Amino acid sequence: MKIDKDTKIGELLENAPEKADILLEAGMHCLGCPASQAETLEEACEVHGIDVEELLKELNA
Repeated sequence: MKIDKDTKIGELLENAPEKADILLEAGMHCLGCPASQAETLEEACEVHGIDVEELLKELNA
């Protein structure tokens, strides 16, 4: 699965649940929140003060 800044958190967790650890380590501790499921990675990074490009490098490595 190619992950980009428009990938929704819910879609990512459904298709690549092993990536949850990367999100948690980055500071996204709200993965179980219903609202987060519809957020894009870019939106979530903005809320949490995370560099989306750096996170994408890790997620796609």
